[in-house]
Amino acid sequence: MRMINLKKTWPIAVGILLAGMMSCSKKEPAMTAERYRPRFHFTPPANWTNDPNGLVFYAGEYHLFYQHNPHGTTWGHMSWGHAVSTDLLHWEHLPIAIREYPDPATGDSTMVFSGTVVVDNNSSGLCTGPDCLVAIFTSHVHKGGAGLRQHQSLAFSNDRGRTWQLYDKNPILDIQRKDFRDPKVFWHAATSRWIMLAVVPDLFKVQFYASANLREWNLLSEFGSAGDTARIWECPDLFSLPVTNEASTSKWVLSLSGSHPQGPTYVGMQYFIGDFDGTTFTTTQTQPRYVDYGKDFYAGIVFNNVADKSIMLGWVNNWAYANDIPTGSWRGAMSLPRMLSLAQTPEGVRLKQEFWPIPDTLKMPIDWEEIFSGSFGLEATLEDGGTLELFKAETQTTQIHYENGQLSLDRLKSQPLHFHPLFSSRETVDIAGRPAAITLQVVVDQSIIEILTADGLYAITNQVFPETNGRIAINARTRIAKSWQWRQ
Repeated sequence: MRMINLKKTWPIAVGILLAGMMSCSKKEPAMTAERYRPRFHFTPPANWTNDPNGLVFYAGEYHLFYQHNPHGTTWGHMSWGHAVSTDLLHWEHLPIAIREYPDPATGDSTMVFSGTVVVDNNSSGLCTGPDCLVAIFTSHVHKGGAGLRQHQSLAFSNDRGRTWQLYDKNPILDIQRKDFRDPKVFWHAATSRWIMLAVVPDLFKVQFYASANLREWNLLSEFGSAGDTARIWECPDLFSLPVTNEASTSKWVLSLSGSHPQGPTYVGMQYFIGDFDGTTFTTTQTQPRYVDYGKDFYAGIVFNNVADKSIMLGWVNNWAYANDIPTGSWRGAMSLPRMLSLAQTPEGVRLKQEFWPIPDTLKMPIDWEEIFSGSFGLEATLEDGGTLELFKAETQTTQIHYENGQLSLDRLKSQPLHFHPLFSSRETVDIAGRPAAITLQVVVDQSIIEILTADGLYAITNQVFPETNGRIAINARTRIAKSWQWRQ
């Protein structure tokens, strides 16, 4: 999470339904007032959101905390919004968990920046029962819009996250820097202690700390100046993943948000594969590898306290234009959750992603030529030269194309409404081995497109804001094997 100064929001824009090239006599549905709001991707009830925070599973609920401005639809007054879910698809909105507050020493405003929630078996001494939820977040002290100091602070909850109390001895970690943020905390079983990662963004450095009680922290090691350093580092995470096609093999993955594969004008996510011994992260990786090649997947972290899988959620937006997207009363969404693993490939071990499964009860099978609404899924195979068009209408189209081993998602003509000069773009990724054909899982939810290759090795996530209804279109080198529409 970072502090920025961006332009004020634009007025409410018009909405989205889905598209195609084929003619059909069926009448298209009317536009709706909130046509860009996704149906099964998380959005706030109103106002601004960015990074997911404090992802944790506890007492049968997935908790999503998120960077939130309670007072407007652009960045500011950072507080932690809160929602819970039992299936990661339907969310119950709860009151704001931790609000911006005055600094007790100076009276300056303290924004609640990104951080973590863990289930603590009372190592902190703050639980009134056998366990409680503990949040560790960046306390961003600022005055008159200028950042003064960032340190790490703690809050705790003894009622399943419904109310939170600030620790009276905050901050718990202060290295006397203006920029020092985004703590990710997890329990490291092999050394029986808590581990914290935090970044010194402008130095491209991740610091590792250890604690027995979540309140007192000791520096262990540092990792930095590797991979993509074209833009500051943010939102670190560290997790162990199995190598799915190598029995009893696992590796550690360090993920970071920062620059984009197309350069520092945009933001994106990279990852490193290596080893972590409880003190130091090491890797032999020399080149950056990216989590997603689209423009709209950032600040992804995984849920704590999920025993059998690693589930990542990311922010679907980009700081290049985030404050200007034409969504009206709300601004910002989260990705569909992704289950992470590793796969051994001819190029080495790589990150593999799978969409969180949507139950058949929520998917209505439908011929792709009959799809008009904006929330659906497709399984499509593109041979060399294959094209799949979404939101196809007279003056707009969004194209997925595969040619010469390169997959692309083109939104240059996705909307006549040009709300920001940096939004229109074409994303590309080179597919290793240049296969003759590739199969894609495509999920569309009103204004969000998420694409995963069938092997899970490549992802592209983009927003689009078409002005009119449209349809799906394919050329002769494309086949759609499955298609479904969201039932609700």
